[in-house]
Order: sequence, then structure tokens, then C-alpha cells
Amino acid sequence: MNTCCHSRRRALAALRALCLALALPCAAAFAQSASPNAWARTNVDLRVTYESVTLPGDEKMGLVGASYLAELHEGLCVGPAVYGAASGERGGLFTVGAEAALCIRLAGPLALQTGLYVGGGGGGGAPVGGGLMLRPHADLLWDFGGYRLGVSISNVRFPSGEINSTQFGLVLAMNTKFVHLPGGTDPMAYFGGLRTGVGFDRILGVAGAYRPASDALGKSGAPLGATIGTVGMRADHFFTPNFFGGIEANAAASGGAAGYAEFLGTLGLQWPVGSDRFTLGGRVALGMGGGGDVPTGGGLLGKAALDAALRLSRNVSLNLEAGWARAPQGSFSAPFGSLALMWDLDHGNGAPTVQTREEFASGIETYHLAARKKGPPATLDNVTLKFNRFVSESFYLTGQVHSAYAGDAGGFSVGLIGVGVQQMLGEHVLVGAELLAGAAGGGGVDTGNGAVVQPMAYVGVDLSRSLSLRLGAGRVMSGGGGLDSNVLDLTLAFSFGVASRP
Repeated sequence: MNTCCHSRRRALAALRALCLALALPCAAAFAQSASPNAWARTNVDLRVTYESVTLPGDEKMGLVGASYLAELHEGLCVGPAVYGAASGERGGLFTVGAEAALCIRLAGPLALQTGLYVGGGGGGGAPVGGGLMLRPHADLLWDFGGYRLGVSISNVRFPSGEINSTQFGLVLAMNTKFVHLPGGTDPMAYFGGLRTGVGFDRILGVAGAYRPASDALGKSGAPLGATIGTVGMRADHFFTPNFFGGIEANAAASGGAAGYAEFLGTLGLQWPVGSDRFTLGGRVALGMGGGGDVPTGGGLLGKAALDAALRLSRNVSLNLEAGWARAPQGSFSAPFGSLALMWDLDHGNGAPTVQTREEFASGIETYHLAARKKGPPATLDNVTLKFNRFVSESFYLTGQVHSAYAGDAGGFSVGLIGVGVQQMLGEHVLVGAELLAGAAGGGGVDTGNGAVVQPMAYVGVDLSRSLSLRLGAGRVMSGGGGLDSNVLDLTLAFSFGVASRP
């Protein structure tokens, strides 16, 4: 008991230190950002890493990382990151969190980058303890103009678990711009030629299902469910009018696979048929998936699909997709289908546009006495990443990822989508509420079939034009499981404006 409490206090201290470390430079940078009614351009570093991590017993696990780091001051970058297993025997291990990095140019195109990632997660049966992951690293990069390649040395450690590994790895980094209107509350047209925001042209809210063969078995040897229902999101960027790339994330919400999740990159083509109201296309995806007894081996997952879309309005379409998924390192192989609501976002064609408000937020939350599959209920803590897009002055849509970092629930993760409302009370105080639904599982938490709902209310105070600190409370409830807990949430939110069609 004392050891558990000590690990929990250590994890909480680490996350509080991270929040403080991120909050101070963010507040200093964005408080001095572009003047009111001026669009700002911030350098962004898109990074992908690969390394082989050594687990107890000399077991090897391939670990892939992806991060989106914005340059707050010259050479200082901060942003969200995700890491996951892609080879070995731990398919389903994922962590989400935040990373801070310092870039030092050495000579000519050669640069040194040092940084620290802190996040929460686990899965794949790996000995991650409460789920807190630390990854200090140093990278040596060569700039080829627009992109950089290099080598990395890092230490991957789960302080409350049994993983502590130092290794070399590979790094690919690309340069881009984050064009935004600080604060995002002043109506102002954008006439620039660069894309604004993170550069996505559309997002999709997706409900899907896998149909494994009737004799398919899970990692435990038990039969897989006949239908594994999933919910998730996808975001696409068009390179040409017909060719796009993007990212997708899905999690199991039914079918006895609570805890299964997948994160993939995707490339696709689409063509209008007859008129621009109807399109046909196809895509392929490659990434990481696992958990929930789904036998994906080391975690590598590939998908291929054909789709058809029908435009319902100027910015909204309905998308129907059918395809096949396969885990080459495991036995999982199944057809899948999905139905998605597709929403066109920002357009980078240089035409005059209006401004739409968005928010990115990160923080920590606590589930009080969360029900477990084995043993008594126990409190657990999550790291949270949230993205909000306003559809009016007060109402917004939100997508969120939560993952455990303390409370003996390593591997517990949540994916949520929902609606929210926000209102200012005076000049610097705001209140809001959200209704969220999605999928959750892993870490021994009793989420039943994996479906969860989470109503929340919050109050916030503005720290600067773009930053606010928010305290929220609510309740998380699972479908068919014992999870029914009060939730307390602390979040640092960054508000900004992006260009959208008038």
C-alpha cells in the first residue's frame, strides 16, 4: 500500500511539473504574440521516430512516436505526442502526452535537439505500472531543406513499472507553419495563401465494425466477438484536388474487445461522379493497433478500403466505406465497414475567408474510485488531450483522448467525441459544459462493452489573449460495466482562429 501511494505521489509530482513547465513558456510566448487583429505564423516541427526498446527478460519492442511541436520561442518547441508499439509482442501499447524540445544549430545543416516527453498509457500486457511514461532524448539531425533526418539516443522509462531502456533510434522531421489568429474571438477575414491551423481540410466522425471469421481466436485463446464495433475520428489534408493524406484513430465500443485501439496514417484518392455531390474513392492505411484481446502481434496494422460519399450540404457529407484490415505480425485479419459524417473545414486556395475559432487543450483528470475488473474500486489519473472547433459563437464540437498515468491502471485509455457550450462571464472568466460519448478500456478498469458517456461542466479564467486555465467536474459512466465515477479535470487551453469559407 505504501509503495502504491509513493508511486502515485511521484506520478502526480511529475505531471504537475510538466504542466508548470509547459504553462509558463506558453503564457510568456502567447501573451506577447501577434497584436490584436493580426494573423500570426508559428514554425512547427512534425516528427516521427522509431526505436527498439528493451523490456524485462531482454524482450524487444519496436516503438514508433509522432509529435507536433510548435516553436514558442526561437529554438524552444512544445506540443502533443503519441507513442505506440509497432513490432515485438506488445501490440496495443500506446501512450499520449506532451513534449518539450530545445533545438541548437551546431554548424551548417547540422543541429542538436534535446527534449523530454511525458505521457500516460500502456497496454499489450507490458509492465507499465500506473502508466506514466518519461522519454528524455537527444537527436542529431541533418537539414536537407524542408525535412531533416537523423539519429537519436533516448531513455524510455515507466517509473511505476518495470521498463527502463536506453537505446539509439531514427528520426524524420518536417518543417511547416501554424498560421492562426491569436485568441480566435475577433472576426477577421484571411487573405493569405498558406493554410491556417494544423492544415486539415476535413474531419470525419466514424462508426465502424470488424467482422472476424467465426473461428477467429483472441490472444487469450477465447473466441473473438462476431462483430467488434468501433468509434473514432479521421482528419484529411488534400495534396491535390483528388489525392489526400491523413490520420485516423478508432477504439472498440462493443463486441467484447474493450481496450482495443488503433492509430494510423492514411493515403487515398477520390473522384467526383456525375456531379460534385457524389464521389467514389479508395485509400490505404498503415499504423498501430491492439489491445482488448485482439491478436495483432507486435501492433503493426494495415487497412485498405473503397468508399462512396454523398454531399448533404455545402460542408457536410455522408461517407460509406468497406475494406479489409490485417495485422501482419499477428493472426488478426477481418473485413470492416464504416459510416462517417464528413465535415469540410479550412480551405487553402487563397480565396478570402472568414475566421473560425478552435481550441487545443491538455491537462490531467481524476476518476474517483473507478471500478476494476478485479479487486476493489480505486482512484486513477489520466493525461488528457482535447481539440475543440466552434460552430457558432458559443457552441463547439470536441474530440478528446484520455490515458492513465497513475492509479494502477496502466493501459487504460479513452476516446471521446461530443458537443460543448461556452460562455464568458465578464471579461476574463468563462463557464462551459460538454456532453461526451465514446469508447474506453484497458488497465483492468471495468468498462463493460467499452462504450462510455461523460457529461462535464467547467469554469475557467483567461491567463492571456490565447490561454486559459480551466477546472471541470462531471461523471463518467460505462455501458454494461461497473465504471460510474465522479471526474475532476484541470486543463490548460490554447484558443486560436483559423480560416474557413464564408
